[in-house]
Amino acid sequence: MPKVAADISTSLDGFVAGPNDGPDNGLGDGGDRLHQWLYDLGSWRERHGLEGGEAGRDAEVLEEAFATTGAIVLGKRMFDNARGWGEEPPFHMPVFVLTHDTRDPLEKDGGTTFTFVEGIENAVEQARAAAGDQDVSIGGGASVIQQCIGAGLLDELQIHLVPVLLGGGVLLFGPNTRPAELECTRVIDSPAVTHLRFRVAT
Repeated sequence: MPKVAADISTSLDGFVAGPNDGPDNGLGDGGDRLHQWLYDLGSWRERHGLEGGEAGRDAEVLEEAFATTGAIVLGKRMFDNARGWGEEPPFHMPVFVLTHDTRDPLEKDGGTTFTFVEGIENAVEQARAAAGDQDVSIGGGASVIQQCIGAGLLDELQIHLVPVLLGGGVLLFGPNTRPAELECTRVIDSPAVTHLRFRVAT
């Protein structure tokens, strides 16, 4: 059965971006370290139109996420900080951007269309319809994942826990996060990252 699943890299002290994030510093100070585990993976490089790359457990985790996802929900801050991912974003599927500033859909090369939607329930509903029998991925940022949990929409959470301390920035979970029970369903580790999968109890 298709599910709504969040998937995000996080520092050991709980940050998904470093301090001072913005369009000129997309992941904040030191935030690039959160994604170094995937840059050399074959599954990541293929998605970005590059050849070669490493195989192994980390690459398999990433490829699994690509293969099961039919639509993505992102926040406007994440969209702006990535400057819309250029002319050919790596998603190659419908992406729904959660925002109060709605506008016409933005079609990009490679099969990615950004649709700007107000309200987390509305965004997830449209993403479900677009995904069909595949999963909806909540790609971030932190606020969108928190809103999904608060609305009772999240079925699964996968955290890629990176062994680094950022010391500040954007917290994945903060004081306003709604309490929830999580059941750990899978742990895959490597020297660069630990992949933790949780089922969100209803």
